[in-house]
Amino acid sequence: MTVIKCISPVDGSVYAEREAMPLAAAQEAVARAKKAQKSWAKRPLEDRIQLVLKGVARVNEMAEEIVPEIAWQMGRPVRYGGEFKGFNERSNYVAEIAGSSLAPIVIENSERFERRIEREPHGVVFVIAPWNYPYMTAINTIAPALMAGNVVIIKHAAQTLLVGERLVRAFAEAGVPEDVFQNVFLDHDTTSALIAGNAFDFVNFTGSVEGGRSIERAAAGTFTPVGLELGGKDPGYVMEDADLDAAVDTLMDGATYNSGQCCCGIERVYVNEKLYDAFVEKSVAWISNYKLGNPLDPETTLGPMAHKRFAATVRSQIADAVSKGARALIDPKLFPADDGGAYVAPQVLVDVDHSMEFMTEETFGPAVGIMKVKNDAEALALMNDCKYGLTVSLWTKDSDRAATIARDLETGTVFQNRADYLDPALCWTGVKETGRGGSLSVIGFHNLTRPKSYHFRKA
Repeated sequence: MTVIKCISPVDGSVYAEREAMPLAAAQEAVARAKKAQKSWAKRPLEDRIQLVLKGVARVNEMAEEIVPEIAWQMGRPVRYGGEFKGFNERSNYVAEIAGSSLAPIVIENSERFERRIEREPHGVVFVIAPWNYPYMTAINTIAPALMAGNVVIIKHAAQTLLVGERLVRAFAEAGVPEDVFQNVFLDHDTTSALIAGNAFDFVNFTGSVEGGRSIERAAAGTFTPVGLELGGKDPGYVMEDADLDAAVDTLMDGATYNSGQCCCGIERVYVNEKLYDAFVEKSVAWISNYKLGNPLDPETTLGPMAHKRFAATVRSQIADAVSKGARALIDPKLFPADDGGAYVAPQVLVDVDHSMEFMTEETFGPAVGIMKVKNDAEALALMNDCKYGLTVSLWTKDSDRAATIARDLETGTVFQNRADYLDPALCWTGVKETGRGGSLSVIGFHNLTRPKSYHFRKA
């Protein structure tokens, strides 16, 4: 029997462990879900919406347990209080638009013909959720999928082993039937076998590029629709007319919050030569104010990374960049808690270029590179010189200029004068190796359903 373990980054101890389900047991769970789906979909839409919102409310009631639990599992400091703001914002927004998003598209309703397109749920939606924002990323799919009449099976990352279990418990206590929303503990082989066996009607995965490739390989030939959000190397571009202090505050927060473990975190910044020196100076001062330490201490502002192997990637990329001429500007003496393991001091690198892995491969840690550029054309070429494309953050007072640049950017979302935010009214999507598909907004509902056309000729 395979045992799945969560190794806490706080102290390296085994914080939680669960036995992985054998394939036969997992297949039984899927069979129960399929059986429950038809009756769930026949419930009035408003009933499904309200049950989901009650589940969300029940999760909020568990805050005192959830916040330290997350700190133990993946290292986010308790002072930040969990993910409830985004979790609630996304749930409430999709509840507001569910009716209009799922409404039939009526082409004709005359004496002779009735022609319309309706949205039907896929059936069983499989959510493979990540550890970095384990509640917010999961709810992006769970809430609209259930509202649309699907049933959901969730498998959470080992690093946040308890999250799926807690979500399902909260929704069950709120009245969602137990077979409609289930949590499973699965190893990789069983996960792949289920997907390859056509167990699911839609698979949503958030994680690494290699993880996404594994999902696609397993789904090959099954025609199962797959939604993927994978790697990122999101850039910021600071133009000469930018609000310098606002840009520093937002971009450095976007680079280091959650120990840099954000899907749309800022990993590289290009700054117009007229603001470059001031931007670098202010950025170093901003990041130097962090307090690295135990995430259970309310004074800690930067916790450990989720696992020491993730921290090793950050250190390796920094060392490689420095060996090729980059300069690290943050004094390591400011962060004595850096233990060479999961606790990593934040860092700002300059004299960087795209020959360095640090500027082209996902770092996913509290480190950022800053490059000087002369103009928009140079910045645009550098921003697009990347195999990923989730978000870009543009800093300028000129919206027309931002829009002109945005049209040529190879990315899923373009921000002006903000960063590291998921707007539930807009489609969350990526290009290139960041993935495919999209969640939230009306488009998210459409991805979680299929169209059915009705062409009735009246007698």
